[in-house]
Amino acid sequence: MQEENMQEDLELKDDEQAPLYSAQQSIRHHISGGNVLIVVTILAFIIANVPSISGYYFSFWNQEIRLQIGDFNLFSHGGHPMTVLQFINDALMAIFFFAIGLEIKREVLVGELSSFKQALLPIIAAIGGMIVPVTIFLFFGAGTDFAGGAAIPMATDIAFSLGVLGMLRSRVPISLKVFLTTLAVVDDIGGIIVIAIFYSSYINVMMLVYAVVLLLLLMLGSFMKVKSKMFYLIIGIVVWYLFLNSGIHSTIAGVLVAFCIPSTPVFEPRLYINKIKVAISHFSSEEDVDLNKRTILSNHQMDWLKQVESASDKVISPLQDLEDTLHPLVNYLIIPLFAFANAGIVLQGLDMTTVFSGVSLAIICGLVLGKVLGIFSFSWLAIKMRLAPMPQNSNWKMLVSVAMLGGIGFTVSMFIANLSFGSAEMGNAELLSQSKLGIVVGSLLAGLLGYLLLRLTLPKADELHEENE
Repeated sequence: MQEENMQEDLELKDDEQAPLYSAQQSIRHHISGGNVLIVVTILAFIIANVPSISGYYFSFWNQEIRLQIGDFNLFSHGGHPMTVLQFINDALMAIFFFAIGLEIKREVLVGELSSFKQALLPIIAAIGGMIVPVTIFLFFGAGTDFAGGAAIPMATDIAFSLGVLGMLRSRVPISLKVFLTTLAVVDDIGGIIVIAIFYSSYINVMMLVYAVVLLLLLMLGSFMKVKSKMFYLIIGIVVWYLFLNSGIHSTIAGVLVAFCIPSTPVFEPRLYINKIKVAISHFSSEEDVDLNKRTILSNHQMDWLKQVESASDKVISPLQDLEDTLHPLVNYLIIPLFAFANAGIVLQGLDMTTVFSGVSLAIICGLVLGKVLGIFSFSWLAIKMRLAPMPQNSNWKMLVSVAMLGGIGFTVSMFIANLSFGSAEMGNAELLSQSKLGIVVGSLLAGLLGYLLLRLTLPKADELHEENE
């Protein structure tokens, strides 16, 4: 429903629509994914607390999964088969980070990050939105057994946050949507760096060397203008397996492989147009009547249309083609499945007063207070120092409201919580449950407060209608 509501506010004048088309499409995808994410999160929470079915829910995630030929199992980690939960968190989430890598590369080449001046404000805001929440968490966690989870509140969930913006339809300026989207992308970059540096275990040097050699091969393929997507995907799967068993978190492989995907098409647009013209020219005007009489094409006509189809495939770069193909898979399957598997928090036996203490309180304060303070204060400094302009058609009240939405840190926060407390060590299971509770409560508070603030600060729909007239 929100996706339909977004049609109106994403309609721009013809002269404005072209340069913002990519941003609009990305926003639409994330808003739709946010709707699905909300539903499966609530569903997981309910199922985990219904005694008659909760046992099946939790036992399912512990089932082993294999893709085996002889003694070799692709879905194995350290010589042991993955569980379903590990497969989701380490394999499917690698695809999620692969998609993020593609999005980051496109944004750097032709998107909001391609112009330093245009990208500076959300970059500075994102840095503040990472530093302040981590600082607040460390204040609460200094000397405790949960200090290692300091990175949990640094992430912004792009699907959830844009989903909240989508509820307000055309009242939200497109510049604020682009600001929040770009900020979340920069947040993702920060999260990737943190995962790579702080969440690696033992290092298997030889596995890592093999992976680096294959990454160099992918880079060479890109340099040599190899456009076959299968070339990159097959080698990418091998790189993922090597990273998985090297001690470097496997999701980093997804990002690095994405950076190797070519961004240039096989056919330049000019050559593509010429091929289309040649193919279409074979359909002479004398054949129009004949074509209208039958539905089956001749062999020659099929060949010409196949040429058009082939040329159309080759005018889109492998980077953009893969990103577009993966959007539905990531937004409607991988992220909802990750949320469904990880958001099942059992309330029975869980002391709810822990929300006001320990790791839960640290995460809530980091998300609700840290994010808005970090994003807004750094944005305020950047604008006051004339490093970057205020987003078009917005003001300070709108900016602080959007900064509050930055505290919705669901997906990547859950992922980092699993990395921080998901091991089998004594006491970690309780810390993980408390962390998830803090993430859910903090994200919910940030979302509700952000929505209410936006409703109060954004222009009313009738005011916008009068301005447009």
